[in-house]
Order: sequence, then structure tokens, then C-alpha cells
Amino acid sequence: MKEKIAKIKETSIKEIEECKNQKELNDLKVKYLGKKGELTLLLRGMGALTPEERPIIGSLVNKVRDEINNLVEEKEVKFKKEELQRKLETENIDITEPSKKINLGSLHPITQVIQEVEETFLGMGYEIADGPEVEKAIYNFDKLNTPPDHPARDIQDTFYITDNIILRSQTSSVQARVMEEKKPPIKIICPGAVYRSDSVDATHSPVFHQIEGLVIDKNISMTDLKGTLEMFAKKCLGENTKIRFRPHHFPFTEPSAEADVSCFVCGGKGCKVCKGEGWIELLGCGMVHPNVLKNCGIDPEEYSGFAFGFGVERIAMAKFGIEDMRLLFENDVRFLKQF
Repeated sequence: MKEKIAKIKETSIKEIEECKNQKELNDLKVKYLGKKGELTLLLRGMGALTPEERPIIGSLVNKVRDEINNLVEEKEVKFKKEELQRKLETENIDITEPSKKINLGSLHPITQVIQEVEETFLGMGYEIADGPEVEKAIYNFDKLNTPPDHPARDIQDTFYITDNIILRSQTSSVQARVMEEKKPPIKIICPGAVYRSDSVDATHSPVFHQIEGLVIDKNISMTDLKGTLEMFAKKCLGENTKIRFRPHHFPFTEPSAEADVSCFVCGGKGCKVCKGEGWIELLGCGMVHPNVLKNCGIDPEEYSGFAFGFGVERIAMAKFGIEDMRLLFENDVRFLKQF
């Protein structure tokens, strides 16, 4: 794979240097850096590598991506200067005419957080998995050790289309589908929208976004989970961020925990963001329950794994200091333009 990365780097540099206009440059940017670009596809295919190779290859791909992105930006500056010079030489400008106001948009805070989290985990050798939002109850509940009489399946908590078809209440359903279709090792994150029958207020919404993670392999332990979440927290919330586990219960993990992070505003001293506690609840996690592995066709005697999940809105609110979740969905330009 190193040879392939080197070849992509060599070819991309040559093509960027030889491109003659902005359109060609945009095409090259999509070709190498887009969602289906050559470097992105390499990252998504890292599941086939050994655990030792993944961080090395991930780091190498990220380095090449940064180099290509820098070259593209330099070329864009060059084209803009050339275009400006051409206009100055060929166009007559009426400096008394009022200019047109251009309103520039930006990525939504939720989109920003999802992209940042995806980049972090892709660099750690994870793949991004996707699944349907209109889901079968067997994947949303049964395979995840949540039987028909479990409170989470109450009609007051979940949006049912039929008795067996629902709007997914968690992206764990994607994990179940991947475990059923793919043999270990598995290393994925599952971002997407989820739905629950919640009343709208400052901290709740019937539709929100989740990112869940899953690792299945031989000899996976709780220490692997804690190390992964520490790396994620430091990357997304700051190098001084600390993490702690509190015992909890989830039907699909055993043991289960709630993970808190030290307040990134006060550093753990206590402030209004962390409500004086010095810690902020971030996500739920734990070791994958043996029943879940068996339900998805994986031998729990041979394999183990960990899973975690968190609400994207919660990360966005913490990261940007947003106190009311409703602001993220109201599409008020005065609010969104701050980000």
C-alpha cells in the first residue's frame, strides 16, 4: 500500500502542476481528496490491514493528503492572481457603481463535528459504515439484546411505522448489520440521524445525530476502549482533556459505562458549562455483550469487542458553547453564521 500511496502522491503533484485552469484544479481536488477520492478510498479500505500497519498507513495517507491540499491551495491563489490581472488589463471598472453584496455560507456546526470525528477515526484505521434510517426492529433491538418486553421498545419511546418497521432509535443497528455481514476484525464508526419520541426542549429533540463505534477482534479489552476514547477526546476537545468511566447499564454491552470528560472550559475546576462539577458527560460505552455477538453470528469464545456511542449535538453544544439544542435546528442565519 505504501507504493500505491507514493504513486498517488507523484501523479497528483504532476497533474496539479500541469493543470491550466480552476476547473481542472477542482476536478483534481475531487479526484484525490473528495469523498470518493483515491486517498479517501485508501483510508476506508484499511480494515484489510493488520493492526500494526493501520496507524502507519493512516499517518502516511494523512501526510500526503495535507501535501496535496497545500499544493491545491497554492495553485488556487496563483489562478486568482492571474484572473485578477487579466481583468485589470481587459475590463473597465466603474468604481462609482455600488458593489454587490455576497453572503457566504458555512458548514453547519453538526456537520463540522461529524467531519472532525470522521477524520479522527479514519486516521486511527476505522472505516465509516452507513445503514437505513427506516429500519427493521430486529436490527434496532433484537440482535442488540433488547427483547420485545424491554422498556426501550415502548411505543411511547420509538417511532413505529409497522410492528416490525421503525425509525431507527440508534445507529447501533448499523453495527448489527456489519457484524452479520462481515467477519472480524471489525473496526467501524456509524454516523447518522436517529429518532426518538422526545419532547422538544433545550436538551432534547425527536431527531438528532449519533456517532457509534465498534471494534471486534481477538483479545479486545476494556483498556483498548479507554485508550481509544482518551485519544478521541484529546483530539476533539483538547490535549489536556481527561476521561473517566462510571458504571452504567446498557443491554448490548457488559460491563457498561458512562464516559465523562474533564471540562474543557475550566479544566475541571467547575464552571457554568459543567455545572460546577468539573466533568461533562460525553458518551456511553462498554464491552460488547456475548449475546449480541452470538445474535450476529460471531463466536464470543473466540472474539470480544467494545462499542461506544454519543450524540453529535452534545459534542457540538460543548465544543461551541451552545446552551439550547433547538438553535441547531431553527436555521437562524444570525446564529449559524457564527460558525
